[in-house]
Amino acid sequence: MTPRQKYYENTSKTLIKAFEKRSIEAHYCSTSAGAKEMVLSLMKEGSTVSWGGSMTLHDMNLFEALEKGDYKLLDRSKAKDPGEADMIYHQALSADYYVMSSNAITLDGKLVNIDGNGNRLAALIYGPTHVIVVAGMNKVVLDEEAALKRVRNEASPINTVRLNKNTPCAHTGTCADCLSDDCICCQTVITRKSRVPGRIKVILVGESLGY
Repeated sequence: MTPRQKYYENTSKTLIKAFEKRSIEAHYCSTSAGAKEMVLSLMKEGSTVSWGGSMTLHDMNLFEALEKGDYKLLDRSKAKDPGEADMIYHQALSADYYVMSSNAITLDGKLVNIDGNGNRLAALIYGPTHVIVVAGMNKVVLDEEAALKRVRNEASPINTVRLNKNTPCAHTGTCADCLSDDCICCQTVITRKSRVPGRIKVILVGESLGY
């Protein structure tokens, strides 16, 4: 085990205890392969599953595993037109399981997320019976201030480049607090507690995943 791997493992223990105080169930997997298996183990066969846009889930090849499983998938990428995609967005709010990542996680167990459309955050807040959050330990920061800085000056600028958005941060790499038509920072949600105990489950992964 490398020093970084041991650091991730030790930090995850602190985080798991912090999440427990907030009625959020948390687990640690040292690898993305192990995390993928844990996600699947938490979902019942035949259930309805949807997800938010996430490079973390893409990096761990979760979508391929879901396609092979016995699930009813609500996948907006398969929509034939914008109208069908919008319908899937709404259907996802009634899914049995909603899988997503988090833009940042504080050491005291808060999930910090910034979104454009807001569908991902809407599902996190209310709707799906279960929400499974998968996040690499690279997303862990000290506090809310550090989390917001991370999202605005790292995650969002990279995502605007990935999505071909014409925002100031796409060109400079730094948040300009813009009101651009292409802005992907329209809603900010800080989740400090799960109102329904155990509804939100967090899987921490001892790797650098996503942005």
